[in-house]
Amino acid sequence: MPELPEMENYRRLLSEYIINQPITQVEVNREKSLNVPADQFTQELLGLRAIFVERRGKHLIFHMNNGRRLLLHLMLGGLLYYGSDEDRPDRSTQVEITFGQHTLFFIGLRLGYLHLLTAKEVEEALKPLGPELFDRRMSKERFIELLKGRRGALKSLLVNQHVIAGIGNCYADEIAFEARLLPSAKIQELSVEAVGRLYDAAVKVLSEALEHGGYMEAPFMEGDAVTGGYDEMCNVYDREGESCVRCSGVVNKVELTGRKAFFCPSCQHEQ
Repeated sequence: MPELPEMENYRRLLSEYIINQPITQVEVNREKSLNVPADQFTQELLGLRAIFVERRGKHLIFHMNNGRRLLLHLMLGGLLYYGSDEDRPDRSTQVEITFGQHTLFFIGLRLGYLHLLTAKEVEEALKPLGPELFDRRMSKERFIELLKGRRGALKSLLVNQHVIAGIGNCYADEIAFEARLLPSAKIQELSVEAVGRLYDAAVKVLSEALEHGGYMEAPFMEGDAVTGGYDEMCNVYDREGESCVRCSGVVNKVELTGRKAFFCPSCQHEQ
């Protein structure tokens, strides 16, 4: 599932290629991915331009020049591809929006969605989200305060969008590894020092993932050499059975509250 670095990578690329390009064609292949009838969706979008693309957590918000918004959540299996009809992906698409001469293909929106909303409706939809690690108001002190009184496993907290927005399975495991904490470590039992270490680890991992285009390898467009660059940098995620890059241990995989969790039992601990 695309997480904060992947969605921010998409935001940066979209901001470079689609801004102020008129929407010349809309094709809807799966109406369930929308919140309005396909005909209404198409009629409202034709001729509009995206003037700004914003990210909030794992969501993208396309600001249209008439004040309307497109709210995108790719969920599990979702991805974007931008190109011409000649290099269109060999995948089924749920929605296609043509900006000028090139089309933005929305792929894998079986669980995800693309909703046409007002600014107020977007604000209401995103209101439950917690703060982000890169929010200008966030600091190590605020992060420590944010976790006070929380209970449960570390991984469950990191992926809880109501507590911290943008982190999913991959980066929760990578952050726990960087902080030398087990994904099963109990939040309520962590020392202030351990929580501070967790904050430093989260900032480091997410910053590196942002710099290298996230871990999802599917390119955004022909010639894209940035997207997916972090995949080879993952230390534990999807590395079951491999040697730990930090010690002599072996990466394990367990199921933790319904989610896969990858970790090294030799150098990750409860504190």
